[in-house]
Amino acid sequence: MPDPPRTDTAMRLLLVEDDVLLASGVREGLEAQGYNVDAIDTAEAALTGLRLTPYDLAIVDIGLPRMDGLELVRRMRRDGLALPVLILTARDTLEDRVDALELGADDYLIKPFHLSELVARVRALIRRSRAVASSLITHGALTLDMATREAKLGDAPLALTGREWATLELLLLAAPRVVAKEKILDSLSAWDRELSPNAVELYVSRLRAKLEPGGVRILTVRGLGYRIEAPAE
Repeated sequence: MPDPPRTDTAMRLLLVEDDVLLASGVREGLEAQGYNVDAIDTAEAALTGLRLTPYDLAIVDIGLPRMDGLELVRRMRRDGLALPVLILTARDTLEDRVDALELGADDYLIKPFHLSELVARVRALIRRSRAVASSLITHGALTLDMATREAKLGDAPLALTGREWATLELLLLAAPRVVAKEKILDSLSAWDRELSPNAVELYVSRLRAKLEPGGVRILTVRGLGYRIEAPAE
């Protein structure tokens, strides 16, 4: 049996699409870019998942059975769920686009679409939600390029495994705030590939060994989680 697709990024996405072939292709394409993707086919199941899991972004088809995607978005916003929402749909009228945006969607992509455009829009929405204007993050001697997935410590390339990258990206995007251990664990996990709580400690330990020689430190905030120490002046 082949290994499952890699899902090593800290970014966890919810895909709500009832077309099985399309959902499979989108999930496979996004996971190839390093995202964790939970794919489900009804709005009702999506609401349950959203209440249980801290997703970074939702991709929602409008033409869902029973409750459609627009009603799902309306209920998400009513319930205070502020994560970015990207609408996928074959409907291409101005009225449809306006309705989706006014109900709380953040972007709108017409089917058929190119996967590269979907990935670019996902990245842009996540950066916007994290108030990151560029794909390049610099923290002291550390540089992380989220678009090319390249890291450097000083002038030297920094080799990171997928989940090490994921954990570091999450910490940097939140800096200087504390990231709860449970948030890291949830972001690294997918419904069908759950990790143990000890996994977070392992990835943080490995990151410390790689980063501290360059003066970048990950601090433990007892009882809460982890945060990246502010870079030295």
